[in-house]
Amino acid sequence: MLRIHHHPRSTYSRRVLIALAEKNIPHALVAVDMEKKAHRAPDYLAYNPYARVPALEEDGLVLYESTAILNYLEATRPAPPLVPADARGRALVDMHMKLADLQMTRQAGSIIFPKRFLPRERWDEKVIAQSKAEIEKHLDILERIYLKGKTWLVAEQFTLAEVCYAPFMEFLPLMEIAPPPSVAAWSARMLSRPSALSTKPDK
Repeated sequence: MLRIHHHPRSTYSRRVLIALAEKNIPHALVAVDMEKKAHRAPDYLAYNPYARVPALEEDGLVLYESTAILNYLEATRPAPPLVPADARGRALVDMHMKLADLQMTRQAGSIIFPKRFLPRERWDEKVIAQSKAEIEKHLDILERIYLKGKTWLVAEQFTLAEVCYAPFMEFLPLMEIAPPPSVAAWSARMLSRPSALSTKPDK
């Protein structure tokens, strides 16, 4: 049985849960109580020595890092597909997955984590402002080059690129970011899918 070690409020874990739902993949969830430092316990470090979630375990294979897990799920359970069939489409999905992490998720984390889990006096307002500006610049690029007049980023198909973005787009209001119109419509489409609704965090 495929096992996923996760935390219910982890944006990166949610990526994997969305893909599992989209593909209807049977799996067992193992909650990691990060509030009680379970991710730093020796038994969990055996799965992920970097003390993060998610981690995948199947038949002796252990994977950590959400994009590696997503690519493994696609390779081993290709139907229904979350990547286009052609090489160019797959390359574009890979590019957008990478750009999501380089230009969006790292910056989002520096805003989302303190606003969700820390008192305001512990926020680094300078870092938050800089991160917000970087995200807004990236969303403007998506608007102008990739999304205007389109439904999805690649091949007019919901792909792993959207899976990577969706958990972070959930928190645009918390980040006080008003996306441009095409990005806003794209985000709404992602977040209204059953896979997103069923994995929405409670906080």
